[in-house]
This record gives sequence, structure tokens and C-alpha cells, in this order.
Amino acid sequence: MQGMVFIDKPSGITSFDVVKTIRKKLRVKKAGHCGTLDPLATGLLVVLLGQSTKLFSRFSEFDKAYEATLELGVSTTTGDCQGDVIDRRSIDGISCKDIQHTLDVFKGDVIQVPPMFSALKYKGKKLYELARKGIEVPRKERNIKIYELNLNKFYLPYVDFSIHCSKGTYVRSLAQDIGAKLGCGACIVKIRRIGIGSFSINDAIKLDQVNESHIRNWPS
Repeated sequence: MQGMVFIDKPSGITSFDVVKTIRKKLRVKKAGHCGTLDPLATGLLVVLLGQSTKLFSRFSEFDKAYEATLELGVSTTTGDCQGDVIDRRSIDGISCKDIQHTLDVFKGDVIQVPPMFSALKYKGKKLYELARKGIEVPRKERNIKIYELNLNKFYLPYVDFSIHCSKGTYVRSLAQDIGAKLGCGACIVKIRRIGIGSFSINDAIKLDQVNESHIRNWPS
């Protein structure tokens, strides 16, 4: 068996949990996901099966698209609402215009530092494993590109936005950077991936619906 399955990942489980479920449902030994989604996140997760796992490098190069909500005035250890709160600040005086201006600053070529709570490795150890032990290590800056960053809704302390970005972009880090720019801090409370390259969340199915009829081949 080979091919790929597009899943609308639910919140509360890991990307690897999705892969394990698909392995069991489809009775396939070899499977892997493309582009990890945090447990908090929902949306498009591509799972490759059998020999199609060789396509991983192609998917890793694709741009991504997300819809997200950040909460202003709250900073956490993870950059999202599942981390420990480390700071709270006033958001008095922050306007919709301030938000729009700040989002515009982050459009284009951006230098970003990956978060400690990520699956990147440092001397063979995953960063999130070190972070859980209270250990922080240097992370290399990376060049990313944000093609679109749009304000969808402003309702303090929350801001809904959408983003189209290059590979390697951490939306949690972006939220922290936005909060720092505004001077109040911010964290992600909701995130949904809606696109990977030309593939859309509209192509995805719920995890409990998966069967062999949902296996796709690489488009010719």
C-alpha cells in the first residue's frame, strides 16, 4: 500500500497519534506525517504511506497557510495557551490600527528564532525535551518569508489573523514577536492549518472517517 491521506487533525492529540491511528486503520506498517502540528493545532496534516514516504522532502519545501487567534497581554513558556504564564501586561490603548501596523511590519523577509518548545534537535536532543527540564540552549536564527499576514478580526484581548508563509515558520514565535513589538506580550490560543502548497484543508477528512478509499496518489 502506498499513497497519501489528507487528515483534518483534531485538537488535543499529537501528529504522531494521527499516524498511529492510520497505521492501525489501514493496516500499513510504514507511514509518516509531513509538517508537525502541535497538540493544540487543528487542520491539514498529510500522512504518507509505504513507498510514498519518499515524497517527504517535497512536502517539506511547500509553503503553509494558517488561520490563528492570539491573545494579547499574556506571555507563556511555549508561546501558546498550553504553556505556563510568565508575564501579564496591560493592553490598554492598543487599537486595531496598532495591530494592523504591527502585522505589516512582519510581512516579507523575516529573521526568526525557533522556539524551545519545538521538535528541532540540539546535540541529538529534541528542544522540547530540554525545555521541559528547564534547560534553554542557543538556537540558530533562520530566514523565513511571510507572503501574507492579514488581520481578520479584532476583539480585545483577542486578534484573529491569517498567514501564508514559507517552510520553517513558527506561528507561535511570530505571536511572541508581535506581542513584543506591541509591548504587551502575546500567545497563540487557536491555530488551524488550512493549506500546504496547493493542497487545501478542503481536501482533508476527519480521522475517524479514514478508509482505503481516501488514499490518494501523487498528482500526475
